[in-house]
Parts: sequence; structure tokens; C-alpha cells
Amino acid sequence: QVQLVESGGGLVQAGGSLRLSCAASGRTFSSWNMGWFRQAPGKEREFVARITWSSYSTYYTDSVKGRFTISRDNAKNTVYLQMNRLKPEDTAVYYCAAARADTAKFDEYNYWGQGTQVTVSS
Repeated sequence: QVQLVESGGGLVQAGGSLRLSCAASGRTFSSWNMGWFRQAPGKEREFVARITWSSYSTYYTDSVKGRFTISRDNAKNTVYLQMNRLKPEDTAVYYCAAARADTAKFDEYNYWGQGTQVTVSS
């Protein structure tokens, strides 16, 4: 079992930055691939970024490439999402999730956090 708790969300002006953190419980964190998803009001949950258990590879959705960076610290059981040059369309609840597979499909993720709100004002 893995429990995930996100933090770091908030209100920021367009062009600003935020860093989201996702703290995981359990001794097996380092064996899980981790992802970030987001869901805006009235929209479906969408994939944002993922990172393999060893940090060997990362993958981003096109709309955040060059602006967001996913990373992890297995010693701290934490995965991060650094978000730069934020845009109003990045406004959403952001969720971290854990999966055995290296995947962007939300239904293949086994564990989810409760989400953290990110609001970008124009």
C-alpha cells in the first residue's frame, strides 16, 4: 500500500512558478513509477508528466514541455513537479499517482493522492 499526499499548490500570476511535492508513505516508494495528472473544472483528468522508478526516463504532455520538470528523491520518498512560466490554462487540481507500469493512462495507476489546487491568474 502506498499513501500519497500532495502539497505546494496555490495562487500565482501568469508567468510565475510553483513547485508541487508528493510525499509517499511506505518502504517501496522507490519501486513505483510516478505520475502527475491534473483536472480542470468540467474537464477530464489529463496526464501531465511521469517518471520511472529509477528516474531513468521522464515524459511530458506537449502542453507543458519546456515549462514543467518532474523529478524524484527516493531517499525522501518524494516526487516533485516544478512548474515554470505558468499559464491560466494550467489552472487545475493536480494529483500525483503511483503505477507499476511506465504509463500515461490514468486507469493504470494504482494509488492516488487527494490533489492540490493550482490557480493561475491572468
